Amino acid sequence: MLGHLRRWRERQFAARHPFPEEAWAEARARLPLLAALPAEEAVRLGERAWQFLHAKRLSLHPDLAESTCFDLPAQLALAAQACLLSLGWSDEEHSDAFANVHEVLILPDAFRRQVEEMDEFGVMHEYEDERAGETSHQGPVVVAFPDLMESGDFTGFNVLIHEFAHKLDLGNSLDVDGFPPLPREIDPHDWHRVFMDVWEDLQAHLERGEETPIDDYAATHPGECFAVCCEAFFTAPDLLYEAYPALYKLLVRYFRQDPLTRLPALPAKRSVPAHPNRH
Repeated sequence: MLGHLRRWRERQFAARHPFPEEAWAEARARLPLLAALPAEEAVRLGERAWQFLHAKRLSLHPDLAESTCFDLPAQLALAAQACLLSLGWSDEEHSDAFANVHEVLILPDAFRRQVEEMDEFGVMHEYEDERAGETSHQGPVVVAFPDLMESGDFTGFNVLIHEFAHKLDLGNSLDVDGFPPLPREIDPHDWHRVFMDVWEDLQAHLERGEETPIDDYAATHPGECFAVCCEAFFTAPDLLYEAYPALYKLLVRYFRQDPLTRLPALPAKRSVPAHPNRH
């Protein structure tokens, strides 16, 4: 019964909102991340991105309201990068994954927040933090325009994937903890073990004063570790696999995708650059 209802709704949506083929083709042409998709995956992602734009609110800061940068191809590209995370999941799983997403807010630049954090000795520290993005359990996904413009390629950085990974993480709790709802086929103990190995390796690199294999922002918090690894999984899968093959294989099972199979030819030697904080 539910399957029939869903298909009826899909037919109704398609009749009322014909899919913009040309705009989607332009969106794919603009972003290497989307251009690399095989035809069948591109069709499914495009349809989900189109539905996403009608189901969620895309808000622009007044300073960006008159910008021509957010034409329909740009909007589809934004939605597609978010929906890329759930591309391997069923329609129902995809819908459930982003039930806590109501709005995407684009700001003209990085923004600042007053932060209070308690250290391991119980001392509270206050400081001002500059951010490229942030989100919360039922809050909007907020991203800075310059960082949005840097997203969409294979450099290992993607502010949208990072923030929407947090939304996945928040699917079973009010705070990000690096432990999103898992499918039945993944043992939570395996998830914890693999991510703990990565966490400990990152900490060891930092203690030795060495460069970390992935963005060292992953070493600041378990929730950030998950989000940074998701960025690398989709936008630098070769580097993530080389550094942490067990983690890469775990994420293949979790996302039911293998981004290595669609990775275009890239320079032989490259590294994931460090980028501003995403929360």
